[in-house]
Amino acid sequence: METTCLECGKKLVGRADKKFCEDYCRNAYNNKINKDSKNLIRNINNRLRKNYRVLDSFTLTEGKTKTTRTRLIDKGFDFEFITNTYTTKKGTTYFFVYDLGYLPLDNDYYMIVKRE
Repeated sequence: METTCLECGKKLVGRADKKFCEDYCRNAYNNKINKDSKNLIRNINNRLRKNYRVLDSFTLTEGKTKTTRTRLIDKGFDFEFITNTYTTKKGTTYFFVYDLGYLPLDNDYYMIVKRE
């Protein structure tokens, strides 16, 4: 029984369970299959990375600092993209992007914190 590459159709030589003639064909085939889901994931990861860089751009003193909503937005922060939340026993909710987070305060101020 002769098998052919799933991507380009060339005759395969080698192992009986081989599906692709070379790495290029394997990558091209898998990229086509996963195109839609990978775009969504890539876009979300890019937004999370951008948010992390914005939070990381602030100098923290003793693991925290204060800033305004306007400064965060001016740097490109998107409040819709976070990785998790943490609610304290008192009911205060922190929003995190990995290990950096923020706490909404009064008058459009935010406290930026680093989880240790």
